[in-house]
Amino acid sequence: MARSGRRERSSRHTAPAPLGAAIGDLAKNLGIAGTLRQYDVLTRWPELVGEQVAKVSSPQRIDRGVLFVSVTTAPWRAELTLRRREILERIARAVGRGVVTDIRFR
Repeated sequence: MARSGRRERSSRHTAPAPLGAAIGDLAKNLGIAGTLRQYDVLTRWPELVGEQVAKVSSPQRIDRGVLFVSVTTAPWRAELTLRRREILERIARAVGRGVVTDIRFR
């Protein structure tokens, strides 16, 4: 009998991992997972703090867990300082705990 040319899958083969999981594993193996999570905070700032706050503030960098944020005016700096814990919690929910441990508004 002629074979159809199609191979039957062996039970030894597993389904491929989803792309996101594979990229996450690669980042972890390369030792850059933490850096990517920090970058995520910087790029998702408007989503994390809301459009109004994003218009008056700009994340600059994360150094040893401290997020440095530039703020346009002193009143907004005072407002964001009061909302520091809330913002930290939003960041932790979005990218994981420990990525940002404090925020300095300047």
